[in-house]
Amino acid sequence: MDTKQKAKVYYMTGGFYIIIIFLLGFITFWFNRYLAIAEVIIAALLCVVNYVYKKYTEKRISDMFETMTLQIGSETHNALMHFPLPTLLIEKDGKIKWYNELFLVMTNEQHLYDKNIHELIPGLVPETTATDPRVSVLTTVTYDNRTFRVFGSNSQLGDTKSDVIVLYFDEITEYEDLKQKYINEKTFECLVFVDNYDELMESAARNTTPQLQGQLYKYINDWSNENGGVLIKYEKDKYCILFEYSRLDDFIKNKFDILSKIRGISEGNTIPASVSIGIGLNGKDIVENDQFAKAAVNMALGRGGDQAVIKDQEQFRFYGGTSKEYEKSTRVKARVVSFALSGLITNADNIIVMSHKNADVDSLGAAFGVYRLCKMQDKPVNILLESYDQTVKNMLDRLENAEEYEGLFLNAQQAMAKCTEGTLFVVVDTHKPSLLEAPQLLQKAKQIVLIDHHRRGTEFIENTALIYHEPYASSTCEMLTEILQYSSDKMSLTKLEAECLYAGIVIDTKHFTFKTGVRTFEAASFLRKQGVDTIAIKTMFQQDLTTYIKRATIIRDAEIFRDHIAISVYREVEKNIQIVVAQAADELLNIKGITASFVLCKTENGVNISGRSLGGINVQVILEKLGGGGHMTIAGAQLNNLSLEEAKECLQQAIDDYYLETVD
Repeated sequence: MDTKQKAKVYYMTGGFYIIIIFLLGFITFWFNRYLAIAEVIIAALLCVVNYVYKKYTEKRISDMFETMTLQIGSETHNALMHFPLPTLLIEKDGKIKWYNELFLVMTNEQHLYDKNIHELIPGLVPETTATDPRVSVLTTVTYDNRTFRVFGSNSQLGDTKSDVIVLYFDEITEYEDLKQKYINEKTFECLVFVDNYDELMESAARNTTPQLQGQLYKYINDWSNENGGVLIKYEKDKYCILFEYSRLDDFIKNKFDILSKIRGISEGNTIPASVSIGIGLNGKDIVENDQFAKAAVNMALGRGGDQAVIKDQEQFRFYGGTSKEYEKSTRVKARVVSFALSGLITNADNIIVMSHKNADVDSLGAAFGVYRLCKMQDKPVNILLESYDQTVKNMLDRLENAEEYEGLFLNAQQAMAKCTEGTLFVVVDTHKPSLLEAPQLLQKAKQIVLIDHHRRGTEFIENTALIYHEPYASSTCEMLTEILQYSSDKMSLTKLEAECLYAGIVIDTKHFTFKTGVRTFEAASFLRKQGVDTIAIKTMFQQDLTTYIKRATIIRDAEIFRDHIAISVYREVEKNIQIVVAQAADELLNIKGITASFVLCKTENGVNISGRSLGGINVQVILEKLGGGGHMTIAGAQLNNLSLEEAKECLQQAIDDYYLETVD
């Protein structure tokens, strides 16, 4: 109990006795009037004495406390009183115990003694007043539209054991205003690429092409002018704009509305116009900003276009990306990649093909496509395969009796033993190092080829000799089939190889339902000519009755979220249940009114989520918030160390966030 509290108790006790004397005088009045008058007079005198003594005691306590808190010598006291900065002493709980005149002027207050500093200056949070004497107090606060840097340290005054904190307030308002002005006026680079420019122009009638080109330029130029940008058009479909940093918050707040404006262009074009935007900022110089902007726009293009990506020294940030990817009609890139890949294979000592963990038919079929390219040049080739799903097992069972493929498959240890300086690594059906069957092999690789169709994520295999990344493609098997067609005029696949490639297209398009275009059917047609047996493919995908019942159970237990999203949970931990879960997610889209579906299942490491969509909802963007990825209509994620209920709540929150970000 402090001195003031003791004094209050004392005053209350004295007043209590005076009241008793008054009461005794009142009672005595009925027995002895003179004695009663004497008692009342004594009580009145005591009231006067008590009041005078109270005032004297308050002053004495105040003087005593001030003397106690300033027992640091008259020189130090004078130094604090005349210190050129606002200064105060506070206790650990924030109570003000002393201040100089400058602090009083700064706050424009009359009495501050015993007030709490955190109520007076809310920005000065308790954490800044550290109790460790070795820790200096240093923070920045804003008070009355003025900015102060607060610094000081803990102290112990005189012989007392009461720790106090000495704070000094250094005004830096002018510096902060200048700093903010610098931040707002510094520039960042913005690259704008028109997606599928050639296909877009070809989709419009010849007489409306100039209007379409003019509209594209007008919208981009208007956006630049309205936001104080400097626009440079350096190719027919590429623009560079310099903006001031102060414009960035408006772009984010408006969700890069230039994307929707471009999509609204209608000049006889049958393909919607769209652009990809890459922004580089906060680099150490303009050269690094340029590198960031190029990386950002490549990321946007790798994710299907029609979106904005911001890249700084720490991360990528994504905006937009709600539109469907449109197939490119030209095969020029496939022909160029085929020629380049053949050259790399020719110069390699041996080739090792890798895919993602738990390989599926698309990755296996693509691996067989690379195998055939290597065999055409008589180059030794192996496929790294350790974990795989049931459909792949069905395909491998058919390969057991084929002597040609004996010794083709390796595990990670065997593949490591085959690595040499001249080994060419071909990665198919993924671009994320963490998803590879043996990511450690990339550290020994001198040359890496990457072939993938998934929308690009922030994680990407670096230092590649050749990249063929097309998110519009239905599958990696479709991409390899096109490469094979350009590799030789006399290209011939074995029946098993053709069926592997065909099965990869079938599984990733859900029997030619999703992400199919003209080139998808052309690739399938080529494979049919190589002897594909569609009945054998159908048999490969057949399942036993138990698996079918599990899938039906998942569908039965589905719940409807936000009126048109189905979410189901499978609670049993079983091997290879992910395949059943993915199939159930597909089946849920057959229910009337359902436009997207998510199925969760428990695994040894956590929870797996399979997401599917009819195209109106981007399941990739939703599951990216949970660390996953994929395509707009097909995506997945794995959440470690969470229960099914926790994972379900995270998923629902991600869906809610997606709607908040995409609503116009």
